[in-house]
Amino acid sequence: MFIHDLFSLDGKVAVVIGGGGVLAGEIQLGLAKAGADIAILDIHDAEPRAAEIRQAGRRALPLIVDATRKADLEAALAKVVEQFGGVDILLNAAGINSGTPFFEISEEEWTRILDVDLRSVFLACQVFGRHMVERGKGGSIINISSASSGPPLSKVFTYSVAKAGVNQVTQFLAREWAPYKVRVNALLPGFFPAEQNRKLLTPERTEQILRHTPMGRFGESSELVAAAIYLASDRASSFVTGSILRVDGGYGAMTI
Repeated sequence: MFIHDLFSLDGKVAVVIGGGGVLAGEIQLGLAKAGADIAILDIHDAEPRAAEIRQAGRRALPLIVDATRKADLEAALAKVVEQFGGVDILLNAAGINSGTPFFEISEEEWTRILDVDLRSVFLACQVFGRHMVERGKGGSIINISSASSGPPLSKVFTYSVAKAGVNQVTQFLAREWAPYKVRVNALLPGFFPAEQNRKLLTPERTEQILRHTPMGRFGESSELVAAAIYLASDRASSFVTGSILRVDGGYGAMTI
């Protein structure tokens, strides 16, 4: 009972932006198994992910949303409140990446990556963060950072800039919203092969990454779940805000 009470999300509602993806999909399923109902916001139809949530015994609401459009997010909030009553947890996990060399990055690519990876976090925190603050019941916001947020990772210039910005948004809002019991933290994964980065993992780059990772392997998506549940729980992490929690196999501790 002690562990259940500490980490239970019973009665909570989580909004997961980018929930159609591999890593976010695994995390939201974990949140559901811990007791939360899930609203899945994605640019694509996330009904298959919603079916996983329902199979886990929780309610799911899949919504097609462009997270770079504030009006879409506001409409989604209204639907979530109508169906679930309110929002307790927000996971910002929308993301795209590119390995374009610096001199070849177009303004369009630069803008698109910043929009999806950083602007979506800014807008979602405005929309759902305001809801949490005004509702007066507190809440937990979890932003997905990256090992490339600093020091920056080679070959992913714009993505690294965006994720450094995510860290700043996280810590700024943690400071501003602490009096309202809205906690804001970031989950910083190391290298977890997924659709958006698999094309960048050439044999040479894979060797470099694993040589720099003390545990000598890539992460499994399931290994992010416990950290997310910890940050989502207002009991287990009640005094944790402004933190950037690494789940990276030691990558961030490595120098030479």
